[in-house]
Amino acid sequence: MVRFLVLTFLVALPLQSHAQVRLSRLFADGLVLQRDAQVPVWGWAHPGDRVVVTVDGVEYSALADSSGAWMVRLAPMTAGGPHGIAVRSGDVELHVRDVMVGDVWLASGQSNMEWAVRDADGNPTPDSAIRHFKVPRSWSYQEEDSLAGGTWEPADAEHVGTFTAVGYYFARELREHVGVPVGIINSTWGGSRIEPWMSLDALGMDQADFDQIRTDEQVHQEAIRERVRARIGTVPDSDAGLIGGVAHWAAPGLDDSGWFPVPVPSNWEAAGFDGMDGVAWYRTRFELTKDELERDVKLGLGMIDDSDITWVNGVEVGSMDNAWNQVRLYDVPSRVLRVGDNVISVRVEDFQGGGGIAGPRESVFVDVGGDRRRLPDEWRFMVGRVSLNSAGNKNQVPTLLWNQMIHPLLPFPIRGFIWYQGESNAGGMADALAYAELFAGMVRSWREEWQHGDLPFFWAQLASFMAVEDDPSAESNWAVLREAQSAALALPNTGQAILIDIGEADDIHPRNKQDVGRRLALAARKVAYGEDVVHSGPTFRECEFHDGRATISFDHVGSGLVARGGALRGFAVAGPDGRFVWANARIDGERVVVWSDSVSDPAAVRYAWADNPAAANLYNAEGLPAGPFRTDRW
Repeated sequence: MVRFLVLTFLVALPLQSHAQVRLSRLFADGLVLQRDAQVPVWGWAHPGDRVVVTVDGVEYSALADSSGAWMVRLAPMTAGGPHGIAVRSGDVELHVRDVMVGDVWLASGQSNMEWAVRDADGNPTPDSAIRHFKVPRSWSYQEEDSLAGGTWEPADAEHVGTFTAVGYYFARELREHVGVPVGIINSTWGGSRIEPWMSLDALGMDQADFDQIRTDEQVHQEAIRERVRARIGTVPDSDAGLIGGVAHWAAPGLDDSGWFPVPVPSNWEAAGFDGMDGVAWYRTRFELTKDELERDVKLGLGMIDDSDITWVNGVEVGSMDNAWNQVRLYDVPSRVLRVGDNVISVRVEDFQGGGGIAGPRESVFVDVGGDRRRLPDEWRFMVGRVSLNSAGNKNQVPTLLWNQMIHPLLPFPIRGFIWYQGESNAGGMADALAYAELFAGMVRSWREEWQHGDLPFFWAQLASFMAVEDDPSAESNWAVLREAQSAALALPNTGQAILIDIGEADDIHPRNKQDVGRRLALAARKVAYGEDVVHSGPTFRECEFHDGRATISFDHVGSGLVARGGALRGFAVAGPDGRFVWANARIDGERVVVWSDSVSDPAAVRYAWADNPAAANLYNAEGLPAGPFRTDRW
């Protein structure tokens, strides 16, 4: 592969000027180029060196400028392949093999876009014409020209499990209906806010603003250090619990009475260690009788962020590395168990963001021969090592991800963008309200940076999440953020996948990524490829009030409106007093009529206006859910 060739030449050849030629990391074996586009091929060499690029017998050449940068532009190519690219400068020649030409899409956002095929529901279909390039999590305080890493991989049995699940299922749909090779550039970072993905200009910031951000970061890091010091008296930079492979803090006889009590499950930030990355240890106990020693025992520890090693009575029973999104369920061999007290010790290592033993309460248990028992709600906790590492909260800091994970992709031609982000900006009402301007600004700025007009931009609206709210007047940050996402539909060449019917109340990461990819692909097939398909569920057009009833008209009705699973639900109505009550609703042709006997003078209607609008069941006949909306701005 080309990345290995570059390393070989740099190490093996004498230090001559022409030995410095290298390519952008995008140009590696398995590359997918955008069809029907003048594709730039670029890289770096010694200033003044001539670089010759050959594709299908056609040569293109350029001189490296004073900074060493060079670029050629290939003539447009039709879909197909494989092709090869040769890059020559002086005595050095690099080769990029197995190059396909098709459509390239940039998939970006936070963890629901980053979520891998192997962790999602569904059965991937091997297809080597689908290729995936994962931009590594990385950041910079300035706009970078070089990616931190990444390779192209085919969607075969060996590699497809690591693909972005949304991106893969999106690509699979396009392969079925468009029929050209598809490349997915996966530039994602779990937990990221939208601001880190935007340039300074897009955020309306200048260098002075950014310098202040860097200063604030330094203050923030020192504050974390002081919080840890105030709690435990020191800031350990090495783990005293695990030395030379010996797990001292897993010993069953260890006196942990001086450790801190913490709730489990929860992130350790909730126990007063906000902002801390590094290593921490958890300990608790469970009881067994003599008869129970002969039964199969399993230990459930929920989702641990990020890595863990788990011991029972000082014997290791399981571990997972960097598996923040996977449930821990470990078999406990009978040989390690004993009558009476059994001690569980868990070493947790967190690399960035929240850390600890998380997940639903029911996922933390000990199962004894099929008898599942809850473990204590309070465990003992001790910090092993504090890592104020450079990656810490960088996915929260404005422009840092743009600088290193997006800017180096320019000016690589793409067909468009798919985006799944917003959860991290939905934590408060002010953030949710601000998202409309931020999101539209990001769409416009990315298009401007790519300089290919209004490139298609499609996004996943936030799925349903959290407990069902019984009060229809309750505020919902998630509903407001969904509204902010929908507002970007006013921009040309856009579309969204409505997902309120496929979320999970107790998991922010719904496993159904197939429907996310399929619905995004429907939007692409309609908007980007011009197919005559129904690509959206019903969306609010207008509402008329008369005779104590509200009559609502919709766009994207398709073959007709339907109520899935019984009577139409999910609507609320309010009078001039602004107090919403659940409403009756019925379908009347391509409209919905809404009323309540307790509201004689309706003034506003809301539909699916909640974090988790589980009752909402309006669809079109094509099976796509109606989007949430409100007619008020109260």
